[in-house]
Amino acid sequence: MTTEISTSIHSRLHKERYQLVGKVCEDCKEAIFPPRDLCPGCGGDDCVPRRFSGHGKLYSVTTVYEAPSGHQENVPYKLAIVKLEEGPLATAQLTDLDQGKNLKLGTKLEMVMRILKTEGDRGQIVYGYKFRPVLGKTR
Repeated sequence: MTTEISTSIHSRLHKERYQLVGKVCEDCKEAIFPPRDLCPGCGGDDCVPRRFSGHGKLYSVTTVYEAPSGHQENVPYKLAIVKLEEGPLATAQLTDLDQGKNLKLGTKLEMVMRILKTEGDRGQIVYGYKFRPVLGKTR
C-alpha cells in the first residue's frame, strides 16, 4: 500500500510546506508544531498561526536506508528531529551535509527549501523544508 498526496493537498498546505508555520496557544503561550487546533500543553483551543524562525538545534538523527514510496531515489538520507528555537520538535530531512564530518547533537541548523520528490508521469516537483547546518556567521 502506498500513500500518495494529491496536488490539491499540496496546494492547501502551501504555507506549511514553504514556510515553517506552527501555532502558539494564546492561553499558555506554548509554541506548537506541527500546527494543531488544540494545545497539547493545556488543551486550550485558542491557537493562532505563527511563522517560526526556521532555526534550531539537532536533537536526534538517523540514516534512512529503506525509504517510503516516492523517496527511494534519495536513499540513504539523514532524518533528524530538530529542536526549534521556539521550543517544539520538528522532523525533517537534513541536506547540504559535509560527508567528511559527523553531525553532533546540538549542531545549529537552519531551514531551507529543497526538492522533496518528483511525482507522477509528468514529473511534478514537490518542494518542502529541510534543515542544514548553519554555515558561517551563527545566530
